[in-house]
Amino acid sequence: MTAEANGPDGRFTALVLAADRGPDDPVSRAAGVDHKCLAPVAGKPMLERVIETLAASPWIGSIAVSLRDPALITQLEGLVRLCDSGRVVPLQAEDTPSQSVLQAVAELNHPLPLLITTADHALLTTEMIDHFCTESLRCDADLTAGVTAAEVILARYPHTKRTYLAFRNERYSGSNIFALRAEAGVAVIELWRKVEQQRKRPWRIAALFGPALLLSYLLRRFSLDTVMARVSERLGVSVAAIKMPFAEAAIDVDKPEDLELVEKALRGHD
Repeated sequence: MTAEANGPDGRFTALVLAADRGPDDPVSRAAGVDHKCLAPVAGKPMLERVIETLAASPWIGSIAVSLRDPALITQLEGLVRLCDSGRVVPLQAEDTPSQSVLQAVAELNHPLPLLITTADHALLTTEMIDHFCTESLRCDADLTAGVTAAEVILARYPHTKRTYLAFRNERYSGSNIFALRAEAGVAVIELWRKVEQQRKRPWRIAALFGPALLLSYLLRRFSLDTVMARVSERLGVSVAAIKMPFAEAAIDVDKPEDLELVEKALRGHD
């Protein structure tokens, strides 16, 4: 049996990854909630904020939400209309993010193209979605991933601490937004699943990409675009990085102090 999703009308299906560690998550504890995705920012649960942003974008059709407890979505009064209309579809989360993505692709009707983001992407805007989807279509890759340059982030938030990947003369942070545009891109999600399984065995992860590519990355010989081209060649699947011009695209709520940062950012937008 499959869940309902939008038909092949040119829009993206959205998948929001909203599973967490429950009340033991540091953000959950700081916010006094049982689920991280329910942590309020500017008076609204993060998950509700993300879904409303997706629903407001003309790029997005149906919205699937991957949750440990799919019934959780009924607690969000602001989403009643979207749920009743069938536009928002709750799904049972799997053990890992990659497994949840693979399950969603298998379970949804017409899932591709699929835009993937997370419930803690509380600063997501329709402008970000527009830029990401436009550039994803322009580059015509099987799978795209949003990234934000360190200089863009630090120019606006000089004291924020993000995790960066270093390339030749440039550093980038992930932006928690991806697009799976073709069936071939599922192979990359399968690789992601293997990386998750081997995360405590880095030598096995290296073998997945090949020692030459790994060494070149560690020595910062290549630009981001060159690494994407080499990874595409290695996997036999076209992958591309979409450079986001928004500092907020790289800010998610991974730790309690991020809640304060996001609150300040939202006040600055008002």
